[in-house]
Amino acid sequence: MEIFYQSSIALYLFIFFGKILEVAVATVRIVLINRGERLKGSIIAVFEVLLWLLITGTVLTGFQEDLMRCLVFAVAFAIGNYVGSWMEDKLAFGLCSIQVIVPESSESEDLVEKLRDNKFAVTMIKGKGKDGERELLFLHIKRKRIPQAVEIIKLNLNSAVIIVNDSKIIHGGFIRK
Repeated sequence: MEIFYQSSIALYLFIFFGKILEVAVATVRIVLINRGERLKGSIIAVFEVLLWLLITGTVLTGFQEDLMRCLVFAVAFAIGNYVGSWMEDKLAFGLCSIQVIVPESSESEDLVEKLRDNKFAVTMIKGKGKDGERELLFLHIKRKRIPQAVEIIKLNLNSAVIIVNDSKIIHGGFIRK
């Protein structure tokens, strides 16, 4: 373990990539816990802390003689946040609600049918907007399916207003865990 006591490119690379991995894992852990996946988040926490101890210990060992370790650590921390949020977006854990506001028309009826044909549960409510009657469509879906739902909506009614929110199902509904 001589590498941890002397300045070298290998040491800086170890700190850099190790910290990116550690922060990315931490980001995914936080998201899992926030979405109710406590067990998965807790298991990931074990690996996160082991990485943290190894990387931080490496930086703290001799950082006064080699301040470059601190700089590499800080830059990797920032990049790790970006990588972690990108990973979470790709993994798309959890559920969301999509609200769609469209003019009341036969096109909105066709849109609902197309969404239902693609196994989306859709609830329709009549509303009134500034420019007349509207249909409010509500979908509760897994986050992984957001791009598919948005694509169907845009292809069928490009003028639709689409709002996506994170959600948790408290009870009932079409989606099962």
